[in-house]
Amino acid sequence: MMNLNTLIAVASGGAIGATTRLYANDIINRYFGSNFPYGTMAVNLVGSLTIGLLMGYFMHHTHISPYIKTFLITGFLGGLTTYSTFAMESFFMLDSGRYIHALANISANLLGTIILAGAGYIIATNLIK
Repeated sequence: MMNLNTLIAVASGGAIGATTRLYANDIINRYFGSNFPYGTMAVNLVGSLTIGLLMGYFMHHTHISPYIKTFLITGFLGGLTTYSTFAMESFFMLDSGRYIHALANISANLLGTIILAGAGYIIATNLIK
């Protein structure tokens, strides 16, 4: 059930996650350039690994507050990762004829995020046993 504490957890986590994404994109683009969306890919991959780790951890630590879980997963990681930006960047690459770059971006984001989310979950659940 949604209540004020849940809204505060999501809103504050989302604000911190989105701000983190902004800074991460800026730093990554300074080092790697903006010719390819490395920043978006990095936050999506790191976010996916992190959600896997957290979900694996939370499976064995059920005593953790649901507000902390909501803050971290829905709020922070929801604000950090970005499917819409990934989709638009991929579209722009396709639209400009950069098919290899688009395919690399789509593959890394779609496959990489699923693989890393699963890996994080497996790592966390195996470390806890």
